[in-house]
Amino acid sequence: MPPEDGADSASLHWRALEGLYASAPVNSLFESRLEIVGEGLSRIHFDVSPSCFHAAGAAHGTIYFKMLDDAAFYAANTLVTDRFLLTTSFNLFFSRPIKGGRVTAEGRWVSGRRRVLVAEARLIDEEGEEVGRGTGTFQRSRIPLSSLDGYNAGLRAALA
Repeated sequence: MPPEDGADSASLHWRALEGLYASAPVNSLFESRLEIVGEGLSRIHFDVSPSCFHAAGAAHGTIYFKMLDDAAFYAANTLVTDRFLLTTSFNLFFSRPIKGGRVTAEGRWVSGRRRVLVAEARLIDEEGEEVGRGTGTFQRSRIPLSSLDGYNAGLRAALA
């Protein structure tokens, strides 16, 4: 869990990452919220509505990928405080259809801290069942986190 005082550098970085997630234009398409719960740990809470369904009435695979990739990405980026990470590969496993409702993506850093990081994520439906999982590799980019408006907005909010 984040420290109670909320003022240490790790906690500030986590809040800034939450701001970065909220600022991404693609996230306006989804009812979702990122929560950094500790070093190497993230959760994304989101609602799956019929607007996300394929023709057979369940969530399209793009929803699985989006939420699993984001959860794993942010879990990994908790360990990198200077650079934006890029997804270089991601493997998915679909175990059950998502028929709608509240779903949580739980991300967890697995290994690596220098150039390439590995993280995994799983999707849990509102009944508590795992509906999918994935593992990704993430590489440091040349993009400084400090150059991103959303990161800075999250940092300012954490300091306020």
